[in-house]
Amino acid sequence: MTAIAPEASPQPVRLTSLAHGGGCGCKLAPAVLQSILKGMPATAAFSNLMVGTDTSDDAAVWRLNDSQALVATTDFFMPVVDDPFDFGRIAATNALSDVYAMGGTPILALAIVGMPIDRLSPETIRAILEGGASVCAEAGVPVAGGHSIDSVEPIYGLVALGLVHPDKVLTNRTARAGDVLILTKALGVGVLSAAFKQARLDAAGYAALIASTTQLNAVGRELADSPGVHAVTDVTGFGLLGHALEICRGSGLAAEVGADPPLLPGVEALAKAGVRTGASTRNWDSYGESVRVASDLAAWKRDLLTDPQTSGGLLIAVAPDQADAVLDLVRAHGFSAAAVVGRLAKGAPEIRVS
Repeated sequence: MTAIAPEASPQPVRLTSLAHGGGCGCKLAPAVLQSILKGMPATAAFSNLMVGTDTSDDAAVWRLNDSQALVATTDFFMPVVDDPFDFGRIAATNALSDVYAMGGTPILALAIVGMPIDRLSPETIRAILEGGASVCAEAGVPVAGGHSIDSVEPIYGLVALGLVHPDKVLTNRTARAGDVLILTKALGVGVLSAAFKQARLDAAGYAALIASTTQLNAVGRELADSPGVHAVTDVTGFGLLGHALEICRGSGLAAEVGADPPLLPGVEALAKAGVRTGASTRNWDSYGESVRVASDLAAWKRDLLTDPQTSGGLLIAVAPDQADAVLDLVRAHGFSAAAVVGRLAKGAPEIRVS
């Protein structure tokens, strides 16, 4: 009798091969988003709505009573890595960041799930959800429900809800002239994720990517009680320059941002070798007219300043005399790369890169 060879197990599908983009690089370009939102109904009639869409803030805030306000946000995207558990962790960390950026404490999450069920196994999809749930457990909140659909590309994220005192809400519109800008995480997530897709990322680079994108920005709720902290946002899909510009526009100020912010390990070499994301170029095309750069600024440096950060750090506007105290606070929470990256000043809302 002729032996029949066992049927080979099908190779698992790479999550990133099913998506045309990944992470916060999936975001619509700032200019496209502005054109879509232009003319949307005004929200001023809702007296309890403390933060809406007017200043491109990180989350909506609704006053519940004199001591509580509800922070509400939605964030989801396509895979930036192939490991399903890591994808879930990154997406959940990114979604919760918006609550922390408003000074809030998360209380509840709902899962947003869109999966190509003809391409991914139930085990893979379950691992994505388990990754997200593990991060929510770390943050002390349940994933209490959600919604799922069969979609062409894999999509995962959260609706995240939190609470904050109405007098301690952190926004991107209350910065003051003279404030120092502190960034809590090093840049380069977009470059590392692009290198991963191109099979050019080594084990150390992948470890740096995962460590950064799964680090919760929980220090944000302590920033709400920190003297001298005037404004906060998180740096995600629009890059450092894009989110700094949102602070400028929201607060009616100009900014000076340094050309050499902290970078994740290996990012500089990859950027110099031409690794970048398409979102970096789209970002510059959207807001470059509001940025002044020296003619000799290297192209790779500009790419990093516009590099989309999936689950990036917090950008904090703080009074100069409190900057050291805030740096000590965020570093004590494990943000060892935290650094001063700029300063705000009176002037038209624009950025000068120095």
